Amino acid sequence: MITITATATAVPPNVLSRELVKEYFGRTFSLSGRRLQAMLEVLDNSRIDRRYSLFPVDDLVETRSLTQRNSEYREHAIALSRQVAEEALARANRSAADVDMIITVSCTGFMIPSVDAYLISEMGFRPDVRRLPITELGCAAGAVGLTRAWEFLRAYREGTVLLIAVELPTLTFQRKDLTQANLISCALFGDGAAAAVITDAPASGPAILDSRSYLFPSSIDAMGFELKDTGFHIVLSKEVPQLIRDKIGALIDCLLSSHALTREQITAFILHPGGQKLLSYMQQELGLCSCQLQPSWDVLRDYGNLSSASVLFVLHEWMARGEVKKGDRGMLAAFGPGFSAEMLLLQWT
Repeated sequence: MITITATATAVPPNVLSRELVKEYFGRTFSLSGRRLQAMLEVLDNSRIDRRYSLFPVDDLVETRSLTQRNSEYREHAIALSRQVAEEALARANRSAADVDMIITVSCTGFMIPSVDAYLISEMGFRPDVRRLPITELGCAAGAVGLTRAWEFLRAYREGTVLLIAVELPTLTFQRKDLTQANLISCALFGDGAAAAVITDAPASGPAILDSRSYLFPSSIDAMGFELKDTGFHIVLSKEVPQLIRDKIGALIDCLLSSHALTREQITAFILHPGGQKLLSYMQQELGLCSCQLQPSWDVLRDYGNLSSASVLFVLHEWMARGEVKKGDRGMLAAFGPGFSAEMLLLQWT
């Protein structure tokens, strides 16, 4: 069994409550009365109570150069990554020297060397530790990182993998971009980091049984970033929730049927909370009640969309609650640019 034996999460200190964001929306963006009212309604219907930010809102809305944004990204990505790495390793009763591979995922900044190189020198990882930094998979990358860890441990037995997802989407804030995609992103995304320790040594937790990837046809423009002089500009089609709604049932059933399983045999649905419409559509299409997706709804409410870290936050909630029993199965799924889906079948040990 290759098992996710421990997880950890962290967020920066500044809280962006829904009411605070609504207060600043009209001040920050030059919107007409009708369009501003529509965006305020989006915020009210988002089911997001708060998110977290590196900076207080007064600093957050100030214009920054790409140079400054990336410098801030490097500093805070390293700090948050170290925080969750140390906590996850401690919970797994492992030291940095026990780790055979570090996988780091992020899409909201760019740095060479990657964040893992800084952690190796700071935390005492072995110099021969394998490294896999991933930067272009967006919200799906947390799930993809788990798959890559599973594949590594299937090939190299008796190992330990540390997965870190760190996202700072508030650093991509664009004050002068009045596209609907940018305005919606300002209502959805928050900063945070998550880590997971995966091992093939005997351990309790969700074991990874199988995984699947899927690239949606003719969907290249559905989601992503464009890098311009002022930094990252989000690409986000309004069709994304419907894309997922049309496929989610068949995709999950395909993975389950290869193991002679049905949805009714899944206890834990660990689904990426990309937004309330997306999560509502998945709940409807999979025939679930809100209680079966409560950890996903709770993460959306308390943190917003954390991009690649979101699904790991949801996994952390499921593991922390202790409601899943040994032998119970789980389905983890996240979605990202491409447009793509990554799914994993789990079983608690």
